[in-house]
Amino acid sequence: MYKPFLPPILATLLLLPGCAMLRTDKSHYAGMDKLLAKANYPAAIAQLEAARPTAYTFKDRVVYYLDIGMLHHWNGEYEKSNKMLEKAERAIEENFTKSLTRSASSLILNDNALTYAGEDYEDLYLNAFKALNYLALGQTDEAFVEVRRIDNKLAQLESRHEKMANKLSEAEEAQKTFTPGKSHFQESAFGRYLSLLLYRDEHKWDDVRIDLDKISKGWKLQPDIYSFPKPDFSRSTKRIRPPRARLNVIAFSGLAPDKKSTTFYIHSEENMIVFAGSSENYLGEQSLSGLSIIPWQGIGEGYHFKIQLPHMHKRPSKVESIEVVVAHVANENLQQLESLENVSVETFGIQKPIIYLKTITRAVVKGLAAEQAKQDMTKNMDGAAAFFTRLTADLMIDQTENADLRVSRFFPAEAAIREIHLDEGTYDIWINYYDTKGSLLRTDERTGVYIAADHLNLLESAYLN
Repeated sequence: MYKPFLPPILATLLLLPGCAMLRTDKSHYAGMDKLLAKANYPAAIAQLEAARPTAYTFKDRVVYYLDIGMLHHWNGEYEKSNKMLEKAERAIEENFTKSLTRSASSLILNDNALTYAGEDYEDLYLNAFKALNYLALGQTDEAFVEVRRIDNKLAQLESRHEKMANKLSEAEEAQKTFTPGKSHFQESAFGRYLSLLLYRDEHKWDDVRIDLDKISKGWKLQPDIYSFPKPDFSRSTKRIRPPRARLNVIAFSGLAPDKKSTTFYIHSEENMIVFAGSSENYLGEQSLSGLSIIPWQGIGEGYHFKIQLPHMHKRPSKVESIEVVVAHVANENLQQLESLENVSVETFGIQKPIIYLKTITRAVVKGLAAEQAKQDMTKNMDGAAAFFTRLTADLMIDQTENADLRVSRFFPAEAAIREIHLDEGTYDIWINYYDTKGSLLRTDERTGVYIAADHLNLLESAYLN
């Protein structure tokens, strides 16, 4: 019986570190959504920790730190959360720096084989949740540091990817110049709101005004991100005196996007490749009837390759509205402040042209090598043996080209806020989450909450469904 074999050049491509048939395994998340909907965070933490030895390798450690860090936050374990989110932040920076130094070799490595350096929105919002952790621990100075890091990272967002694109363009296999996408995300209302609360707590009213101006700028310049009405901040600047006090409620709902993959096909003509199945023209090349035509010097006609590309897939939330009820005092709806899911899609767009061209380059390089290898190894075989050998090689090459779908799972999709003025004292408070039909999904009950005058009283709630 004939047994297909791989020639050395094809075997080498498949056996490069981490290249052999890699997929993003997400089986350890099974049942997590139900646990989160019930706010059973201890069970979710236990499930994640039990899966850690097999579900997270060293190259996936950023995902683990983000996952467990966010679960500890939701469980009210703020010190543990900050410890893990700090590790995530350091690993993101370390992995990005390493990826710059080996960017040339990464053109022929599947992204799954590389250490995960985090998505931009993960790197930004981990600082927001570290700030919330510090506020819950009464450490306002540390919270200020985290808020400022958000602003600094936003300022460097595009330049980081420009560095990576320049390095990839220097690779021997590069046929095109790598160029990152553009991002309109310059101001985070979530980050600015936390900054506003901190400045106001110190009676720095001019800084409060600046933060409000920055929030307004976000709505004007980033309509794709802030596609909902801007909250009314009139209470935020109203001066009040003891015994009157402020209660600031921030509620999170839904879950940030997951990554999904889409399969595309490449066909070659003389000195060009035709990219089929894409609704987007990532590289700005000629397009014909939905086909992207990309000049590619040196390639002959008649080659066919298959690739996978990742995209951000929003996860639907059941939550339509949120209200806060303060016993005998107030009953008010919260106003949406931030769409973390919109930000994740927007910032992922910066990487998309790089991922696209990198994947095409890798597919062409490996595909051409495989075609040559198949010709060499089958020239003396009969028809059936040659067919099965070619088929085996094609299947193995296809399996090495799975999209990198790694992403953390426990950031929320939306953030909403409401400020209430009331007399200093102790109150029973309920945060109610409703669906599109007005049916109550969940009540987050807080009894005996002391609201102090001339103090930042921040009440955080979440329904991750």
